[in-house]
Amino acid sequence: MTRQSAQLTYYGDGVIGLDEVGRGPLAGPLCVAAVMLPDGALIEGLNDSKKVSPKRRLVLAEQIADLATAIGLAYVAAGDIDRYGIGACLRKCFRGALDQALAGYGGSCSQVLVDGRPLGIDSREEAVVKGDATIACIAAASIYAKVHRDALMVKYAEEYPEYGFEHNKGYGTAAHIAAIKAHGLTPIHRRSFCGHFI
Repeated sequence: MTRQSAQLTYYGDGVIGLDEVGRGPLAGPLCVAAVMLPDGALIEGLNDSKKVSPKRRLVLAEQIADLATAIGLAYVAAGDIDRYGIGACLRKCFRGALDQALAGYGGSCSQVLVDGRPLGIDSREEAVVKGDATIACIAAASIYAKVHRDALMVKYAEEYPEYGFEHNKGYGTAAHIAAIKAHGLTPIHRRSFCGHFI
């Protein structure tokens, strides 16, 4: 079943949406979520995670976890990104999240919707430009991935307090770059992304 609600298109059972968080940071993992929402589901405030406040994202992530027919979450560590490149790791992470969601779903999946460009991870795949702002299951995946990756970066901030990961989430802010120059790289930094800062 397909429905329109506000700016979003809702697909029901059988359609999984996927989105990534953490493609560009200097530190921390890549994270992908896969979400299938049930027929008739409506979650107020779903949108691209970048357009939702951190407090609201936490509320939405709980609602997504409660409502989702199927859900998957996958990470690829910084060392693997350095070793294999971001393109290969994106495909691996998307495939991992999709496999996890499908493993917990008893029915058949008819469509796999990914945000942005095609990845070639599944024969049912369809890429949707700006899908995280227009397709409910992709927006849900965007928020779910963002909340979980952010929480992980806050934990890393306790281990590496000099870098401000609780604030920058691994992205290349001026303060983060200054910390790299002062303290060097941690095991969670992507060395292939940081070469010109050290």
